Amino acid sequence: MGKLDGKVAIITGGSGGIGSAAAKLFAAEGGRILLVDLDGDALQRTVAEIGADQATHVVADVTEATQTQGYVAAAVEKFGGVDIALLNAGIEGTIEPITDYPVEMFDKVIAVNVRGVFLGLKYVMPAISRRGGGSIVITSSTAGIRGTNGMSAYITSKHAVIGLMRTAALEGAESNIRVNTVNPAPIDTRMMASIEEQRGLPTGDRSNRPMAQRLPLQRYGEPEEVARLMLFLGSEDGSFCTGGVYMVDGGVSAGPV
Repeated sequence: MGKLDGKVAIITGGSGGIGSAAAKLFAAEGGRILLVDLDGDALQRTVAEIGADQATHVVADVTEATQTQGYVAAAVEKFGGVDIALLNAGIEGTIEPITDYPVEMFDKVIAVNVRGVFLGLKYVMPAISRRGGGSIVITSSTAGIRGTNGMSAYITSKHAVIGLMRTAALEGAESNIRVNTVNPAPIDTRMMASIEEQRGLPTGDRSNRPMAQRLPLQRYGEPEEVARLMLFLGSEDGSFCTGGVYMVDGGVSAGPV
């Protein structure tokens, strides 16, 4: 038996590296999956890999309340309810000092990374409550526990979702809803390559990428490694875990090498 047999999971940011890895792992453990993102073609490819009997997708903007209600309703209609939500959609924004940071970009990052999580919590918590409880996993980052030059919007957003998580964990406890964050970095994804490119760093062979040299484990993580932590928190393996901040960062949060 799989760890998620009979469970239904919503995954936002489902076309990205971590989201698609989580979808495949959750499906392999017996879960039924509804993927959410703006990239419909990428979502369709992931659904095709999993199988249409076990996965479906909704193209939606996580910053819009009606569209968030819509993807939750779609999961309930398709699969009968929701047990798990991975609120994983996020963008990195640009890398510029605060004094030069475009206001419009700051607002966009906050809208996707914070408002999107707030709306997800607002509309998915009642659905999970109706199933007798479940788990919500929010993707934060090592950026949620420290500062980084040039990334004011992203840093702010990832600190903010930890606050949202802690509030939701307290409010959800009486309904047996567990809420936690996973805090990855650096993971070998499109976002990481974008950050490196904006900083003028090489994006080729991972062994030669400067950021890897600063990690205790001397390498980037893989999306699948983040997905395995999400599975632990989403399944009954994590049944006594709520309100927690869970690092998956190769030791970077422990301190400099």
